[in-house]
Amino acid sequence: MSQRLNLPVRLRRNRKNHAIRELVRETRLAPGDLIYPLFLHEKEVDEDIASMPGCKRWSVEGLLAEVGEAIKVGVSSFVLFPAIEEGLKTPGGEECHNPEGLVPRAIRAIKAAYPTSVVITDVALDPYNSDGHDGLVRKDERGEIHILNDETVEVLCRQALCHAAAGADIVAPSDMMDGRVAAIRDALDAEEFERVSILSYAAKYASAYYGPFRGALESAPKSGDKKSYQMDPANSREALREAELDIEEGADILMVKPAGPYQDVIRLLRDAVTLPIAAYQVSGEYLMIKAAAADGWVNEEAVMLESLLGIKRAGADMILTYFAKDAAKRLA
Repeated sequence: MSQRLNLPVRLRRNRKNHAIRELVRETRLAPGDLIYPLFLHEKEVDEDIASMPGCKRWSVEGLLAEVGEAIKVGVSSFVLFPAIEEGLKTPGGEECHNPEGLVPRAIRAIKAAYPTSVVITDVALDPYNSDGHDGLVRKDERGEIHILNDETVEVLCRQALCHAAAGADIVAPSDMMDGRVAAIRDALDAEEFERVSILSYAAKYASAYYGPFRGALESAPKSGDKKSYQMDPANSREALREAELDIEEGADILMVKPAGPYQDVIRLLRDAVTLPIAAYQVSGEYLMIKAAAADGWVNEEAVMLESLLGIKRAGADMILTYFAKDAAKRLA
């Protein structure tokens, strides 16, 4: 018989059965932590999205049904992303603040059917801009494109006001223009929408993980890239500067996007600020899990939940994920 070790500390004692593991668990993931991104379009039928298996472009009727299904399993927060018809896209993105546009109509429909749901809207011009950029575009005499900051912010304010008037609970500027949080906050307050929150994409990186999403909305830039306004993936201290400015300008919640590859940034902000932190598990993260599971390399359910738990453990208070409904079913 081997000699017993003299170990006053045995960490396995806190792992010896399920009930004890539950008692000492440091991080908990619940359906209420999840925000469900939903794509919508003007068509009367729902369409599968080839670049994002399991996701659809919803008609307004289909959208309402999907929201209802998600609410049944404990997900009550939704963020809307519109696929705008090409004929409505213009260099000025005017459709973004049309009160009878797709997003305002969807907001009104959701709030009428599910008054206690939380409706979040994306505030950016890329779905509406014929150039495919998050801001207004100007070409110089050499043909190089420049994204106009201040002129874009003016349009974003109109878009935020349009969404607020339709009943949005939270507007989420994802454009990364300088000064847009303060301008939107001022615009909302001036029109007595002071109860509408701002979820700022404080640290949105110029990431290669967004590809499937752009396929879902057909919103990729027609020329150039987004590196002059989205953050350099090599930088983390810069995320602190972005977050500090957004806090000063009146943000209520800060976003890190993407989530999984940027868990260090989530932790950095969590340790530095007191505002709630959101993290977006983006389309590329989602698709990698889906593709690996489809080929039998990983257990989709287990990897889905572990990936979300890792994001929560890094410090996110809430997670935007295309797995929201499926994860909530498993958590329930």
